[in-house]
Amino acid sequence: MKHWIAIYTKPRHEKTTARALEEKGFEVYLPIVRERRKWSDRKKWVDIPLFKSYMFVQCEPKKGLFVLQTSGVVKIIKFGNEIALVNPATIQAIRLMIEGGYNPTPIDFFIVGDKVEVQEGPMKGIAGEVVRVDKDDRLVVRVDAIQHSVSVQINRGFLKPIKS
Repeated sequence: MKHWIAIYTKPRHEKTTARALEEKGFEVYLPIVRERRKWSDRKKWVDIPLFKSYMFVQCEPKKGLFVLQTSGVVKIIKFGNEIALVNPATIQAIRLMIEGGYNPTPIDFFIVGDKVEVQEGPMKGIAGEVVRVDKDDRLVVRVDAIQHSVSVQINRGFLKPIKS
């Protein structure tokens, strides 16, 4: 039975990897959104993947090796030793958002304790730690020198993970 699986590709190889998988006979879904990019001399609309380096492939899990042997594919997403299956309703929801004219924006998935940096707003450049993940996203900034911390509610879209 075919299932949707998520794969991770080489950076900026999403479209060529999708074509290579389609040539092998796989059904591929690469969510694409239009974004206006600005250079020093011009502005231009470009099509970019909604999720950088990720796409979805419909296949039988036992055929995963054929997916992995495709140029541009780095790995199949797994949880433990099990291939992570994507609910078809999730794929359909993403399709409906994009085809319906919405402009979805991916937001990083954070867990409590993740180190992050603020990318937008008055706190731009400040590093902190995620202390709560719910409807009231909270960021803590520690001031080690005085052994105090401050906590602020912030839009998680403003945050970028810091690689340790």
